[in-house]
Amino acid sequence: MFIGITLDSIIGDPYRMPHPIRLFGKVISWCDRRFNYGMHRKVKGTIVALSLVALTFMIFYLISFSLRDNDILRWCIESIFFFFGVCNHSLIKEAWKVEREVNKGDLAIARRQVGYIVGRDTSNLSFHQIRTATLETLAENLSDGVIAPLFFYAIGGIPLMMAYKMINTLDSMIGYKNDKYGDFGWFAARILDDGANYIPARLTAFIMVLLPPSLRGFKSMQKYARHHSSPNSGYPESALAGILDCQFGGPNIYHGKLVNKPYIGDNPREVTHSDIIKACIINAKTTAIMVFLIALISTFISCF
Repeated sequence: MFIGITLDSIIGDPYRMPHPIRLFGKVISWCDRRFNYGMHRKVKGTIVALSLVALTFMIFYLISFSLRDNDILRWCIESIFFFFGVCNHSLIKEAWKVEREVNKGDLAIARRQVGYIVGRDTSNLSFHQIRTATLETLAENLSDGVIAPLFFYAIGGIPLMMAYKMINTLDSMIGYKNDKYGDFGWFAARILDDGANYIPARLTAFIMVLLPPSLRGFKSMQKYARHHSSPNSGYPESALAGILDCQFGGPNIYHGKLVNKPYIGDNPREVTHSDIIKACIINAKTTAIMVFLIALISTFISCF
């Protein structure tokens, strides 16, 4: 864990190296083309999602099992896979790419840049909306991309961590509520992803508001966490909105349709450059605390 998190902190996701998540994406795309048509799409999507998650767990379990007698090789290989399983460095890096263009005052490039990390239509966003979208993404992906993988690593090692990454990749690729994926991606998004992130999303939010304590963040989480359309994303987003004393949500265009998302947070003020800095610090701090807690609990268990 320490080797993997250190590698992520230094270099982030390597764009030109082979990456298991890219392989996951190619397999999901093949299944999408092969099975997402005709009748019984919900059944086919359920079978595909369950099969891919089970297969991922089995493959990584067999890798770990085959290395059980060679501690050094096992540590090396599992450290690399752990590195592939977390992405906080890349998350913060992409947020800063957006903020850099906002700071320059280049609205067109800032819109294009934020479009790489959010699902909404960015063609008409203002600078304030771009920063708000960036903060929402930092909060949501702190849970999905960092704390959740760490959580599943803590309870099931690399095999369960990678199984979660398959669930998360399935949701990001076929979990849309539209005509193409409404049935085929239903099980992956509504059952697997929502279920897998239930505890990590709440754990993320509690770490954010408890260490150091933020009464405003805690009150915001109590008030707004359930206002989000997702049963999980509202927790880290409402926590961050409270800590920063700002407001997320509101109407946005998704896939050509106006979606009136409820507001999260009490203060509809203009989001500033310092808010992006604070959010990045919160992400790094929350990740460090989670790693420390896993190490502490693992050490305590190993003593008995």
